[in-house]
Amino acid sequence: MKKIITVISLVLALPTAAFAGQDNVGGCGVGSMVFKGQSGVAPQVLAVTTNGSFGNQTFGISTGTLGCTQDGTVRSAMKTALFIETNKQQLARDMSVGGGETLASLSHLIGIEAKDQAAFNRVAKDNMASIFSSDSVAPEQVVASLRAALAADKQLSHYQTAL
Repeated sequence: MKKIITVISLVLALPTAAFAGQDNVGGCGVGSMVFKGQSGVAPQVLAVTTNGSFGNQTFGISTGTLGCTQDGTVRSAMKTALFIETNKQQLARDMSVGGGETLASLSHLIGIEAKDQAAFNRVAKDNMASIFSSDSVAPEQVVASLRAALAADKQLSHYQTAL
């Protein structure tokens, strides 16, 4: 009897263990973007409920928007754009001096490694005028300009795809 219970426990535990290391918060869609990076049952349920309530996940997968792609990859461009929109003035200030908490947060969001942080700060400072071309620049344009600046830098060019 103990062997049967042990086998049943393993069978039930294996799928859970297989998904435990994945960032599987609602797949893609608005819910996954809002709750990305959070763990536990509650954020996953809320992400899936958000996606289901608005029917946005199917739309996102079909159109390749809302952090969804047709190859199953979840992109973080929307999360980056939301961060930039929320922190635009502070980010512009940090870029103008080549460092600061908001610029460090952006680099973490993009996935800049510690060894490349100084180079990222330098590129941000050197390209600040083109990245923030006006006070009313759209977050998507900031992302596009930052992507171009990273692409032009030999050390950081591989990060352009993270935006």
